[in-house]
Amino acid sequence: MIVGQILKSKADIGVVAVKPGDPVSAAVAILSEKRIGTVVVSADGQRLDGILSERDIVRELGKRGTGCLSASVSEIMTAKLTTCTAADSADMVLQMMTEGRFRHLPVMENGKMIGLISIGDVVKARLAELSMEKDALEGMIMGH
Repeated sequence: MIVGQILKSKADIGVVAVKPGDPVSAAVAILSEKRIGTVVVSADGQRLDGILSERDIVRELGKRGTGCLSASVSEIMTAKLTTCTAADSADMVLQMMTEGRFRHLPVMENGKMIGLISIGDVVKARLAELSMEKDALEGMIMGH
């Protein structure tokens, strides 16, 4: 399975973005309202400037307390990003996410973000793939 197939299988809620100058409190409200773990950060809606995750926020809360909520998103976002492409394999992406200890990965094509996948998306797709393989093997064993 490849990342492009995972993107196609996702419920399309779109990619939720905030601007680098937005306050962290606004991003927190969006994360809570949409029940998501990450927002992408983009000044112009095209270029990817970074990602702000629940972990980024919790880390800053631990360091600075609630004062970080009035900081700008750009102050606490993850700017050095790991990305993938639609042609990358699910296994490779799962390994990248596990080794890098992050849960969300922007999917890029020709310098533009075409989607965002989570480790949950990848695991769900992989489990479906394993279930199909199991059924095929059982069918061969049973002579179907």
